[in-house]
Amino acid sequence: MIIDGKALAADVEAETRERIARLQEEGVTPGLATIIVGDNPASRMYIRLKHAACERVGIRSENVNLPQDITEEQLLQKIRELNARKDIHGILLQLPLPGNLDPRKAMMEIAPEKDVDGFHPTNMGALLLGAERLVPCTPKGIIYALERLGVKIEGAEAVVVGHSNVVGKPIAAMLLNRNATVQVCHVYTRDLAEHTRQAEILVVAAGVPGLIKEDMVRPGACVFDVGINRVKDKTVGDVDFDAVKDRVAAITPVPGGVGPLTVAMLLSQTVFAAEAARR
Repeated sequence: MIIDGKALAADVEAETRERIARLQEEGVTPGLATIIVGDNPASRMYIRLKHAACERVGIRSENVNLPQDITEEQLLQKIRELNARKDIHGILLQLPLPGNLDPRKAMMEIAPEKDVDGFHPTNMGALLLGAERLVPCTPKGIIYALERLGVKIEGAEAVVVGHSNVVGKPIAAMLLNRNATVQVCHVYTRDLAEHTRQAEILVVAAGVPGLIKEDMVRPGACVFDVGINRVKDKTVGDVDFDAVKDRVAAITPVPGGVGPLTVAMLLSQTVFAAEAARR
């Protein structure tokens, strides 16, 4: 099976619309603020995609466009202003930032209850304690897909390739929270194939085009390819898709797999933040 991320994302959007309708009956419209610093074309494209998704489901969104030469204190002050606004339930800081700005410091300034990217230490700590609230969107999308596909996570052998704070570490924690047996591999792992061949659930987020070959995958595995790489004007993943797809039970394509689910989870988490704020 080729996992259709767009179809799954459409289901998430439908569920999100229903939740928004219930909030609007109480006089609440979820609000998302995005912050972009400078004029990075890729960042602008991602912001447009996120705002278009907000419009589809009924989230009120606004973009804060800040100049390239903004000081760190000015950026932090803008975040504080958004933290204080009751009509803004989620805040998303688009990365990367210019070199003179510390992304970690800026992310930590976002109020944890508005951190819809799930990167604040408070939210990461809750994730590690098994009390998931706002979590990183890509791992949340992978868990959603596994559950929708009926894949049994409890007791499964899961292997994560890549140990970033954005995908690798949080998806490992989320799988552990659901009682999978988890291995995390990275650039220093010896004999990567020895580990990946054990995986019933394989998540690859290494940023290396075609890293995972056919002989590195367990027959019948469920594979999530998080890689987004440009090779000869083509977008490819970290898995050799054509070689692997007939060997596994399910696999996400690149593009059209994990990406749409990531955006859908951003919408869902913004509504979650709005729901939590009214309690």
